[in-house]
Amino acid sequence: MNASDLLLHLNNQQRVAVSAPREHFLVLAGAGSGKTRVLSYRIAWLIEKEKFSPQSIIAVTFTNKAAKELRERVRDLIGINQSDMWIGTFHALSHRFLCSNHMHANLPRDFQILDPDDQLRLLTHLMKGMNIDQKKMEPRQGVWYINDKKEKGLRPGHLTKSFCQVDQIWLRIYKVYQETCDRSGLVDFTELLLRVCELWHCKSEILSHYHKQFTNILVDEFQDTNALQYSWIRALSGEQSKVVIVGDDDQSIYGWRGAQTKNMQQFFKDFPSATTIRLERNYRSTLNILKAANTLISNNNDRLGKELWTKASDGEPILLYCALNAFDEARFVVNCIQLWEKDRKSLCDCAILYRNNSQSREVEEALVQKNIAYQIYSGIRFFQRKEIKDSIAYLRLIVNRNDDVAFERIVNTPRRGIGPHTLETLRQISYQRKITLWMASLELLQNEALSVHVAASALKRFIQLIDSLEALTTNMPLYMQTECILQDSGLWCMYSKEKNEKDQTRIENLEELINTTRQYYSHHSKDTDFVSLKSFLAQSSLDINIANGIQSQDSVQLMTIHASKGLEFSQVFIVGMEEGIFPSQFALKENHRLEEERRLAYVGITRAMKRLMLSYVKNRRIYGKEVSYPLSRFVKEIPDACIKKLHFHFQEKQLIEYKDKNNKGVMHDSGFSVAQRVRHVKFGEGVIMHITGYGEQTRLQVDFRKKGVKWLLAMYAMLEAR
Repeated sequence: MNASDLLLHLNNQQRVAVSAPREHFLVLAGAGSGKTRVLSYRIAWLIEKEKFSPQSIIAVTFTNKAAKELRERVRDLIGINQSDMWIGTFHALSHRFLCSNHMHANLPRDFQILDPDDQLRLLTHLMKGMNIDQKKMEPRQGVWYINDKKEKGLRPGHLTKSFCQVDQIWLRIYKVYQETCDRSGLVDFTELLLRVCELWHCKSEILSHYHKQFTNILVDEFQDTNALQYSWIRALSGEQSKVVIVGDDDQSIYGWRGAQTKNMQQFFKDFPSATTIRLERNYRSTLNILKAANTLISNNNDRLGKELWTKASDGEPILLYCALNAFDEARFVVNCIQLWEKDRKSLCDCAILYRNNSQSREVEEALVQKNIAYQIYSGIRFFQRKEIKDSIAYLRLIVNRNDDVAFERIVNTPRRGIGPHTLETLRQISYQRKITLWMASLELLQNEALSVHVAASALKRFIQLIDSLEALTTNMPLYMQTECILQDSGLWCMYSKEKNEKDQTRIENLEELINTTRQYYSHHSKDTDFVSLKSFLAQSSLDINIANGIQSQDSVQLMTIHASKGLEFSQVFIVGMEEGIFPSQFALKENHRLEEERRLAYVGITRAMKRLMLSYVKNRRIYGKEVSYPLSRFVKEIPDACIKKLHFHFQEKQLIEYKDKNNKGVMHDSGFSVAQRVRHVKFGEGVIMHITGYGEQTRLQVDFRKKGVKWLLAMYAMLEAR
């Protein structure tokens, strides 16, 4: 596509953003307004019209999915090869910078990325070796502490000793953790960015080189940047650089992990000539949904200001269902999905959103009961599955013997007689001598310091195994290396011995790993003559969409509202719209948190394309106690004209318009009704939550105060009405 054709497929606002003069500016892009389209066309415009080299453009995204989509769109527009583009997440681009400058960054050539799961695993083992009570000081808290300090640019040496004993212990843990990572050639996700910022600060000639190279900087989802990420962007922008940021302050929902909406205001202070271009036309939702979203978000203060509009029709009203309890709420959702499926519509076009993961239980039970397929979005990713982590650990240790995390994971996997006592001995030597576990193993064997001969023999065989695997596979193509290591390490045999469904799935995943390395090799061998195991391991740690995974069936999508950002669905359910649930109890105490919760509600609403359903319950059981929360203020802030209220008529088995606010349920032919209080001779007092069947087949679901939820046959239950 040539430059003149690029503007033909854009609306007026998009056209202005794509063809704007090379200056600093913000694209304030509302939900569903085509921001990815604008980003890809802007890159194409700079190359085709402004005649900039692809190597002069760097585009930063927040997710691997967004980076992949942006690369593919640019490629489809103007045919640029992936290897010519600097498009990726902060972490992926930082890794690329560090690989090119590893010596100046004080990193070994074979440094490896420590993903969040392995970061927690390493810290757990280190704290155990330091004899720290993990009941009082949890390793997960340590991860938060370390990442928070790194995001603020603070190394252990920058922190002054505190009078608080707990702070002193955390500082000591941070110091030991960082020493271990440096010794082992490991870099965690936050370290990737911090190490790059430090490299640029200390090596002005390297930063000057990148200033000259990257004259065009584009940043997606700018409202989600934290302090360290903004410092990264600010440092990379030289005198000749022009920075374009794309974002939406109304969709800033990650304050809990360091995102700062004030970075948008800071951008205009650091780049005072910057202007704003607004994208307000929405291509996703009906007018009624947009009216609800616009009115809701207008209750927030200090917004940059925009109002979504559409040429689409009003569409259906937003349905609001008042449920008696969580089970009734789940049944309502499932009944609606059954009607949707009956109309031969895809289940994958339905999404059930909730504020907290714990809210999914009742919905899952209702879906299972009706045999409706569903999938938990953002579940265990391919590279986070146990068998894949085990396999990757072998590959990592072959590349880098000093990788303590990989060593601990596989030293006795499959079991080879290296028990907890031997491992603890290795940890103590490693901690005391400040050497890696691999080096500690060599020292133990050389000094014949292991008292148990069997353990010494097993450890020696493990060392020999890793050395032999490297020697055997060094000159093999990547996929053949992987297959050989899976076979010779014993992993394949271990998972093949058991014939149950779980282990069979693991074998399928190992096959998929081989297939993934084959595809990776095939794809990247076009760009280079040598596809290294090291580069594949870095990609797998960053999880940059290199595994296809096993395709799932058409299914309803369940996820938190946070996880739904960037997605869209024809039919969306948001459950638990109650004060104390959404907004959360924490948010009710602080105004800035309440505004972020409102932005989260805005994100949830704007995921819906055609149909949106909200629900809340009169009584909900939380932590074993029955509570009654009022309707969420976020629902009350939506115009009444946008909403239609519903309740379920049990006897007629249909949804009817909600009219009686005091309705407590319709009497069933059994003589019982939903929400009725009853007493059982054995289980005590309870409340009827659900009734199914008629006559002798009537079954009652009763939530007993002391015994929990029970299903009972009405004719034998001997329930006493209260």
